[in-house]
Amino acid sequence: MKITQFFMDASLPQDDEIEYLIQRVGLTPELVTDSQPVYDVINSATDPITAAKSILYITRNKGAVIRKCPGTSHYTCCDYTILHTGTFCTMDCSYCILQAYFHPPVLQYFAGYDTFIPPLKDVFAQNKIYRIGTGEYTDSLIWEKISQGPQFLVETFAKQSNSLLELKTKTINVDSLLDLDHNGKTVLAWSVNTPAIIRSEEKGTAALTARLETAKICEAKGYKLAFHFDPLIIYEGCEDDYKQVIHSIFSHVSPDNIVWISIGTFRFMPLLKSIVEKRFPSSTIPYGEFILGLDNKMRYFKPLRIHLYKTLIDTIREYAPHVRLYFCMEDEEVWEKCMGFFPKKEGELGHLLDKSAAAHCKLNTSFL
Repeated sequence: MKITQFFMDASLPQDDEIEYLIQRVGLTPELVTDSQPVYDVINSATDPITAAKSILYITRNKGAVIRKCPGTSHYTCCDYTILHTGTFCTMDCSYCILQAYFHPPVLQYFAGYDTFIPPLKDVFAQNKIYRIGTGEYTDSLIWEKISQGPQFLVETFAKQSNSLLELKTKTINVDSLLDLDHNGKTVLAWSVNTPAIIRSEEKGTAALTARLETAKICEAKGYKLAFHFDPLIIYEGCEDDYKQVIHSIFSHVSPDNIVWISIGTFRFMPLLKSIVEKRFPSSTIPYGEFILGLDNKMRYFKPLRIHLYKTLIDTIREYAPHVRLYFCMEDEEVWEKCMGFFPKKEGELGHLLDKSAAAHCKLNTSFL
């Protein structure tokens, strides 16, 4: 995290959390009473998206701390729950939807553990299983280098019995988590792709080998793991490259310690294409064989998606016949042709994932 400008909400108390943040960032924050000065600096840049990656704003979450994943219409959702701890990212993946989602993009860290405790207590008191992640609007572990937030969450989730915390990342930032008493309630997850895509499209992320070596270290510390093949990018020779990624995963970690693996191909709002063309002129990913999906996102032509999915699923099953696989936002035809079934009932996919969470993470099975 290379911060060049540092803003902080003037109303934040100068407590241990804030002192730690300031010390780790290494800059004196400019105190502001609202977000407008931050917006003005970002919007004045020639490339606001790039500029925003080095401008940090620490504030409180003034909206919902916990919310359901918005999903997308006409495609099966996994009923994930989002813990809203920050926005935007310091890494620079060409395909990142956050480039088109925030106007302007702001690298925000939401301080104040007291804002997280009441809504989490409400969740922990429910008679159901929750799968909760912080990686929807940011990378879960870019903050580990400057904040005690990830450590706070791991320790908080360790004390309850109905919820799993998933920290999803493309980094290797786990040092502060390794020796925690996580009580099996935290899953450390990595988004993975082929080395070719990581080199060309995932600027500033950890190499695949580094991600998997870190996963191996975390597994040795008792953490359960997850992997997300999302977005899969179709290019000449990609099938063999993705097979090699799968081989590398199971060369590093045991399938017994993987809670789930998700799969999804590159899909994007039409607006993103012009952003990628402008910011990443050498990228070819917007020029695949795409059609407009039912959710008004561009998706690879369905036969292409199905072919690649079958290749990955067959390969994964060779190594891990019982690991829970699921699609992120796919339709009934794709599920039937690739998985051999379709979770038709509302909440059925979520229930399948809840069962996997309970089996791996010591959750109360009476909630199932």
